[in-house]
Amino acid sequence: MDTLSYKTISANKETADKKWLIVNAENETLGRLSSKIAQVLRGKNKPNFTPHADCGDNVIVINAEKINLSGNKWETKKYIRHTGYTGGQRSALAKELLEKKPFALVEKAVKGMLPKNKLGRQLFRNLYVYVGTEHPHEGQQPKEFNINSIK
Repeated sequence: MDTLSYKTISANKETADKKWLIVNAENETLGRLSSKIAQVLRGKNKPNFTPHADCGDNVIVINAEKINLSGNKWETKKYIRHTGYTGGQRSALAKELLEKKPFALVEKAVKGMLPKNKLGRQLFRNLYVYVGTEHPHEGQQPKEFNINSIK
């Protein structure tokens, strides 16, 4: 009897086949865009997804300043941080953060959707967010990626 044996392939960082993708954030809703970017960074859109390995792609987000928030979140959503000193809690509205650091809105949203461990910190290093359409990654020959193609 001839039996075929199939072996499940477990991806690691050497066999991950990482690509460089460009995502245009213009007129995209922040939460929906961020969850899809987190899936791509994690590698969940690939057939060889491995939960304990960095098998996701590198993602470049352009036009971060043109992101949308639904409802009245521009006036009500607060980003809270702490300086480390007594009474050092600071907060900023989404509108204020967009004026000071537009890329931080996308970075904070995606980082919150990644795992809270060493792997999540490593995956976050594969995200590059830029204001405007210019970015310094032309040498990697990134491909345009339609983020709405992910379900």
